[in-house]
Amino acid sequence: MHRLGLIRRFTAAVAATTAFVVVFAGHAAAEPTTIDWSTATQQLRKAANGNPAAEQAVDRLLTSGQVATRVAMPAQPFQIPAQSDIGRGDGPGVYGSGIALGYDGFRFGFFGGPGMIAPNQAGARLEVLWINLSNGRSGTEVISEHNDVAADTTIRTRPINTGAGVIVGAVYGTLLHRWPVPVSDANPDGYQYRLATISVPSFGSVYN
Repeated sequence: MHRLGLIRRFTAAVAATTAFVVVFAGHAAAEPTTIDWSTATQQLRKAANGNPAAEQAVDRLLTSGQVATRVAMPAQPFQIPAQSDIGRGDGPGVYGSGIALGYDGFRFGFFGGPGMIAPNQAGARLEVLWINLSNGRSGTEVISEHNDVAADTTIRTRPINTGAGVIVGAVYGTLLHRWPVPVSDANPDGYQYRLATISVPSFGSVYN
């Protein structure tokens, strides 16, 4: 019963589409604000100090040449999608986007990519590095929560306490996807699996 209730709340709170449309529930709208993306990225790099994987991810973002548009807040999908070795399924390229969700507390998440997100992420590790520009809090969270139902198109962190304000984040790491295929010796559960490796993180700003 608890699982069903969670799925219903999730379905009501977020509708993810290929156009990257996300409903952000449970948080009041903020006054429009803009941020200096160059400064925000440098602050995110400082927050990564001491975490080699996060440092390398932000360094790849800095050298990628991608620039996020200065947009009004809140903007809950990350403005820069990730680049991955499997892209949308036809080789390297644009992969998916980081997001912020608020259906049961503030969470970071990710959606997109080919096929479906595998419910078992053994062998993969997707993470988000974030910093709250309003209060200086920062951290790294593993993105691992996912329900094995068609309605769940995202994978998410646990609820986290970032504090209120403008937050920038970068999603990096690896994520396991699956496709339905005929049952065979090679695919005994009826699925084919593939690990996606993010080469350039999804980067953007959200508001809590």
